[in-house]
Formats: sequence, C-alpha cells, structure tokens
Amino acid sequence: MRRRPTLVRLLHYVKPYWRQFALILALAPVGVAMAVAIPILLGYVVDGPIAEGDAWGVVGVALLILLAGSVDSGVNFLRRWMMSRVTSVIEANIRFDLFDKLQALQMGFHKRWESGQLLSRIMSDLGLLRRFTSFGMLMLIMNTIQIVVVLGVMLVMYWQLGLLVLVAIVPVVVATRVLVGRATRLSRNVQDSTGDIASLAEESLHGVRVIRSFGRMRYVYRRFDEAALRLRDLGVRRMNLASVLWTLLEVFPNALLLLVAGVASYAAAAGVLTLGQVVAFVTLLLSIAWPVGSLGFLLSFAGEAESAATRVAEVFDSEVTIRSGDRRIAEPRGRLELVDVEFRFDDADLPTLRGLNLTVEPGETVALVGGTGSGKSTLVALIPRLLDVTGGRILLDGVDVRELDLAQLRSLIGTAFEDPILFSMSARENLTLGRPDATDEQIAEAVRVARAEFVHDLPWGLETRLGEQGLSLSGGQRQRLALARAILVDPKVLVLDDTLSALDIHTEAEVEEALKSTLVGVTGIVVAHRASTVLLADRVAMLVDGRIAHVGTHSELLATVPEYRELLSADYSIEPNLEEAP
Repeated sequence: MRRRPTLVRLLHYVKPYWRQFALILALAPVGVAMAVAIPILLGYVVDGPIAEGDAWGVVGVALLILLAGSVDSGVNFLRRWMMSRVTSVIEANIRFDLFDKLQALQMGFHKRWESGQLLSRIMSDLGLLRRFTSFGMLMLIMNTIQIVVVLGVMLVMYWQLGLLVLVAIVPVVVATRVLVGRATRLSRNVQDSTGDIASLAEESLHGVRVIRSFGRMRYVYRRFDEAALRLRDLGVRRMNLASVLWTLLEVFPNALLLLVAGVASYAAAAGVLTLGQVVAFVTLLLSIAWPVGSLGFLLSFAGEAESAATRVAEVFDSEVTIRSGDRRIAEPRGRLELVDVEFRFDDADLPTLRGLNLTVEPGETVALVGGTGSGKSTLVALIPRLLDVTGGRILLDGVDVRELDLAQLRSLIGTAFEDPILFSMSARENLTLGRPDATDEQIAEAVRVARAEFVHDLPWGLETRLGEQGLSLSGGQRQRLALARAILVDPKVLVLDDTLSALDIHTEAEVEEALKSTLVGVTGIVVAHRASTVLLADRVAMLVDGRIAHVGTHSELLATVPEYRELLSADYSIEPNLEEAP
C-alpha cells in the first residue's frame, strides 16, 4: 500500500486554524474569477462597444476591468497577510513539539544522531515548511485552479482549440512529474548534507582548543571542505534539474501561444470566431502563462517541503522508551536497591551490566570503583532513568523507578557528571537549574560545600553570564559549579560521577571535607578513581566486566582483594595501607 505524503501527516497542526484556512481557500475562487473575467471583458469590449463605436461603453467596461483588477489585488493581499500569520504560528507549534520530543527521547537516540542533523531539522527544515505552506502551497492550489478553469472556459468558447491546448499540456505534465521526482530525491540529499556540515561546524567550533593544540587546522579544514564541496555539487545538480524544469514550463506557454494565435487567426478568418473571441482566447492563454511557468518552481518547492517534512517526521516517529510512571513516594527516604540489574545498549551484542545486586540504605554512601569500561557511568545513569534497565529492577524506597513519576524521581536525585555541562546563562541560572526557587542562603551554602566561591569574584558575581558550555571557566571551576548545582537540589540520593577528577589535590581535599557533612542523611553514590574519594564512602562496590565482584569497606577490600589494591595503587593516599595489606 502506498504511504501517504509526510506533509499530509503534519496537517493536524492546521486543524486549530481551519477557519482561517477555510476563508483563505474561499477567497481563492474570487481571485481566479477576476483573472478569468478580465480576458472575457476584453473580448466583449472588442466585439461590442469598440465595434459599435460606443465610447461610454468602452469606459464602462474599462472601469469593470479596473474593478476586477482591484478586487484581485485586494484578495491577494488579504490572503497573504492571513496566511503569513497563521503559518508562522504553526511553525512555532511544530518547533515546540519537536524540541519537546527531542528532550523526551532517550540518550540512545542522541547517541546515534549527530546534533547538526537535529539542528537542521528544527531550524532550516521547519523554516522551509513554513515558506511552502505560507506561499508555495497556496500558489500551487491557486495556479492549478486557474489552469483548470481557464481550460474549461476555452473548451466552452471553442472546443477544438481548447482541446488542442489540453492535449499539448499532457506531455508537459508527464515530463514535469518525472523531473520533480528526481528533484525531490536530490533535495533530500541536499538537506542531509546540510545537516552533516552543521555537525562538522559545531564539532570544530566546540573543539577549537583541541584542534589548535594538535595543529590539525588543515585537517579539519579539509574535512569541512569535502563536505561543503559535496553540498555544492548536490546543489548544482538540483539547480540544473530545476533549470530544465523551469525552462520547459517557461518555453511551453510561448510555444503554445504561437500555436493558439495561428489557429485562432485562421478560425477568425474563416468566420468561426469573432475578433473579440480571438482576443479573449489569446488573453486567457496569457493569463495562465505565469501559472504554468511557475509550476516548475512550485512543484520543486513542494518536493523540498516533502523532504523536509519527512526529516522532521523521522524525529516524531522515533519511539520514546523512557516514559513517566504515575506513582509517587509520599515520604521519600532514599533507600536504593539494585535487583538483578542488567543493561545492554541497542547496538551491542553483549550487556554492559549484568546481574547487579546491591542495597544502599538511607544516609549510606557507596563508592563505585572499577577499571575503564567496567560500567560505572552506565550504572549511575540508570538511577535517574537517563537510561532504562533492560533486565532486573532498580528500587527507590521499595518502588521500581520505572513506575515513579519521572519529575519526582529526578527531583529526588541530584547528579553531577564527570563532564560538567554548563549553559550560556548566568552563574545563578546554572546553579538553580534543578531548583529555581532556591534562596540566596541555600545557594551560598551549596557554593561553600563545592568550594565554588570563585563565582563571587566574577565581574558581576552570580549574575555573570557564562560563555557557551562554560568555556570561560577552567575545568575545575566547571566541575565545582556542577557539584554545587547537584547539592543545591537537596536530593535524597546524590550521585557523583567522578565529579572531583578535575580538581587539584588541595581543592579536592577541601571539597571532600565539606561533602562529609553534606552526605550525612543523604544516600550517596560516588564513582571514584582516587582512594581519597573512596574514603568518603561507607562501603565500596567494585565492578569487574559489568558485574559487582566485591563489596565491602575500603579497608576490607584493601586487605582481601588484590585487584582492588592494584586498581588504586597509583594513588599516594593508600601507600601506608599497602604495607599492612597481605
């Protein structure tokens, strides 16, 4: 079964504004009627007042032609004004929903898609859809109606000549359909290449420091140059195809005009048509010269809009696998329990985590340690449901996190990641991202615990606008702000994904000392690579190849697990204990 065009699938955004669209479409026949009336009036004035020498009759018909032209212009203005307003609102509504869908889609989706491709969909593709719905779609409808009506009038006036015009149009319609199909496929390639370039540009601009430090400017330039040349070549191919189409539809009316003028003149000489009917016939043909000539552009435009709609629909059609539950915890305590937890990425053959069992009591802190790739960051992402388990359960206060209201779940869990993400907004806005109603005293306390007092020394203090991704700050400063943001949420469960890794030894010691008081009464999950961070925890869980291989206190694991000693042996802080360990 043939799938309906994607543009049709997006028509539900039009439904709330059906009255405006109905009025716009109701005005379309008025414009067409005026366009057809003018040639008929010209034919009448030639056979009537002019032939009879009636000057006042000529003036009267001229005034009617002027009135028809004025009505046509007024209708066009009103139609365009209404359409531009409505389609701008529709574009905004689609953009809101598309952004909301992108926010709801799981991390696996964002892992597979390049950000440039998503940006091109939410910006350039939606802009193209707005321009088509506000101009192209309406003109396509109007021009089609006008061509059909004019052909009908021609058939009524002199069916032999009208039939000749109709037969001449058929091969042009067939050629147009073939060319538009090719142009649509090229348009999709152009739009995909535009997304690729956006991704390359974004990566290059965000990684400019790394690129320069390795002296790879020429390499990056060549990659961008190759993508830009590919886009240029695709654009040239599309324009060449469009040029053939436009030329065909521009030449056709002129050739048809010569044919009609010749046949009409012969019919007039034979007495079959009057001079006024010839004028009306030729003028009618001229009135569809622009509609026919513009079909190439409009149909090509429609093909591009269909490609854009398909690209947007690809995001809307992506399945949201992480959905909010409806249960809420009346009195959250923060008891966390992993029951046979397993997780496997969609594109992986083997699970990253398997058979994880661990219970963390309220107020207890557990450190997660393990080698690179052991699954520590994946595990902590499962707790606030940034990812969902593919096996087993994670319980918070005895309730499966998948059954909990997602907003409440994430309000109970404060997370600071190894790679701190800051936004192009003020330091205060970054800090209060998870708790917009935080007081100045609460902000000050979170800043103190995270040892992020440097924010007060910024040019405008907390109101200082940070650069994109906080690049105006050092790595350690960004991590301290991210830590303060997690602490400010006042969570029941605090997850620190190697948050202290970018801090110097002295700052780390200060932060850890302050965290000891903060972690009292809070369930803590700390991903640690340093023994000094491990000492924050009451117990340590060691991950090996996606399994929790050992659980115990820091001292117990040092004494009984050689792999644990080896894992932390590079850290100076455990050297004294190594001599005591067997």
